[in-house]
Amino acid sequence: VAQPVQRFRVLGEEQPKGAYNDPYADLQRGLTELSLPAAHRVTTGKGVKVGIVDTGIDLDHPDLRGRVAGAGNYVESGERSFTSDVHGTAVAGILAASANNQIGIVGVAPEALLYGFKACWQDPPASRQAVCDSYTLARAVDAALGAGVQVLNLSLTGPADPFLSKLLGAAIERRTVVVAAFDGSLTDGGFPASRDGVLAVGAETRAGERPPAAATAGSGAPLVGPAVDVLSTAPHGTYDFFSGSSFAAAHVAGVVALLLERRPGLTPAEVRQLLVASGQRDGGGSPRVDPCAALARLEGHPVCGGG
Repeated sequence: VAQPVQRFRVLGEEQPKGAYNDPYADLQRGLTELSLPAAHRVTTGKGVKVGIVDTGIDLDHPDLRGRVAGAGNYVESGERSFTSDVHGTAVAGILAASANNQIGIVGVAPEALLYGFKACWQDPPASRQAVCDSYTLARAVDAALGAGVQVLNLSLTGPADPFLSKLLGAAIERRTVVVAAFDGSLTDGGFPASRDGVLAVGAETRAGERPPAAATAGSGAPLVGPAVDVLSTAPHGTYDFFSGSSFAAAHVAGVVALLLERRPGLTPAEVRQLLVASGQRDGGGSPRVDPCAALARLEGHPVCGGG
């Protein structure tokens, strides 16, 4: 294949400087908004392999220690900053930070197995912004497929890319659920959110507004998830608030892991249909992911205590 090497970027935004014993759980908007304490009574994503193609991850973070089953670096000299990278660390925390460890926060799928593949680098250094290119992304996605991930999180966007599209097609054929961040500044959501078969996720605003239903991704409107002032893990064992569809995608990828623990044989199309059909549609906008409603539809009866 001969094609230009294209540039991608992560979809986070720069920001100014109960049921768990995790001390910051009460600060996590997503826990309450998605009724995750109820969902966690029946599923925690245990054993589901989730790949994160992003920047590096703080592997020694107290809330992520032991959560990352495998990692790889596909950026030249990227190992130097791997554990101090911001964006990937935040995505990993939303997805699978440990629950009930008396530390920090709770992940959406706190018993999923994370695999971190660094394809992006912070630009400028030490910022929340990061960029990737076709070559690094292709290597990382290929490594994720080799690891047998069941869910692949791509919290990034860029131009349509033929080779990456083929790789993602191969992932979908293998029943890997590909979740990608939807770029609200583009009518098609950007690539890979626009690729058919990919589960595109947009950002819900602070006021609960949704992207317009007319905005499409792949074969239908995107889901939305929590994306404003989301508390997550940060490098060097710290925590911070993050905003952007990158983090909405991480929430949905975690919900997919919850579903796959209950029903490992679900296809990507079935997962998408289940989440869209069960999503909340207040105000007529794009459906908002609803884990308990999706689990109820999957099982045929309420499983979250009537949630």
